[in-house]
Amino acid sequence: MAVTDWCVQAVVTRYLGPTNYRGARIKATASAGTVTIPYPHELSIREGHWAAASKLIEKYQWPQENWTCGGMPNKSRDNYVFVRAAP
Repeated sequence: MAVTDWCVQAVVTRYLGPTNYRGARIKATASAGTVTIPYPHELSIREGHWAAASKLIEKYQWPQENWTCGGMPNKSRDNYVFVRAAP
């Protein structure tokens, strides 16, 4: 199987702290676009980032299964990357 047969876009999530006008949020970004959700305080940090990534995946009707999560190299707990591991 060639990589191009199943390659999808990576989804990067980022925590956005509260401002005077908006509460905390998580933004999911891929080449296709972005989605921002209110920070889900009832979830763990990783589950919250997956919730944002999931909304973006759903928006573009990408398959929901087989996604895996990793941290970003800047050693920040504010960023995660999600990639689809296999078709």
